[in-house]
Amino acid sequence: MKGVLLVNLGSPDSPEPKDVKPYLDEFLMDKYVIDVPFLLRAFLVRGIILRKRPEESAHAYKKIWTDEGSPLIVLSERMHKKVKPLVDIPVALAMRYGSMTIEKGLKELHDQGVTDVLLMPLYPQYAMASTLTIEVLAEKIRKKSFPNMKLTNFPAFYNKTGFIKVLSESIKKHLEGFDYDKLVFSYHGIPERHIRKTDVTKSHCKIDGSCCATASEAHAFCYRHQCYETTRLVTEYLQIPKDKYTLTFQSRLAGDKWLEPYTDVEIDNMPAKGIKKIAVVTPAFVTDCLETLEEIAMRADEDFKENGGEEFLAIPCLNDDDAWCEVVADWIKDWVKK
Repeated sequence: MKGVLLVNLGSPDSPEPKDVKPYLDEFLMDKYVIDVPFLLRAFLVRGIILRKRPEESAHAYKKIWTDEGSPLIVLSERMHKKVKPLVDIPVALAMRYGSMTIEKGLKELHDQGVTDVLLMPLYPQYAMASTLTIEVLAEKIRKKSFPNMKLTNFPAFYNKTGFIKVLSESIKKHLEGFDYDKLVFSYHGIPERHIRKTDVTKSHCKIDGSCCATASEAHAFCYRHQCYETTRLVTEYLQIPKDKYTLTFQSRLAGDKWLEPYTDVEIDNMPAKGIKKIAVVTPAFVTDCLETLEEIAMRADEDFKENGGEEFLAIPCLNDDDAWCEVVADWIKDWVKK
């Protein structure tokens, strides 16, 4: 029997430091997130970052927490609930980090008799810190606990027609009546070395301004290329001229060289350039979360206006949009036919 496991990032069980700290520990100690030797990673995370970060992150989580709980969990569950009746096979939901574990999700499918699982990370663009870590952990759990189960990894969907259409239509809907000076495509940042590590050719990805536009098999796993390609396809669909949009990367950590340009720096500098009205969309996420709700819709909005900006529109993620749920269901149906 076939089944599907949808996997998103995850969330602390509450916005309190006591729950945020173990969540951050699990997340930041992931060798695919902070990809340095274990002892150095433990020193950085447990010796430095977790001394202050849980309090700061808890404060941020409290700003977005709802009566129902974590927005990412609540919205993922709503999407899951809508997808399930659209297909004829079992569909489970799990998170890479936190208490809604991948192991629980696979067990739920196993208990329903599923032997063939489509693993679907809910990330449009491929990255080792998101897609790969899900695939590796799921396979590790499968070997240990469900050896007779088969896993099929759903590829990054950054350029799939259905995704581009629903994303574009969502942007179009939210931009109605808003006379913006610039549309900012803000993607989650990653260290530049992650791009080079996932380069299957070991030579193509130079991050020099041309490699992402030059055809290569490396693009199947190149996060940067896929971000630019998503932006290109959406702006072509919506017929947005090049001078009306820009692409940036958010949520960087200090220390390493991360993908540029940086969202906060670019947005803060826009008012001085006469860009007073902006809209921001976050196409690396399909579900609103801390990075979209607090970092963009709250902090970036406030900073933009403090620097002289006038109007700021944060465009929501696809979340449980009916058309998006139908697209996911169609992908599942296509897989079932194979």
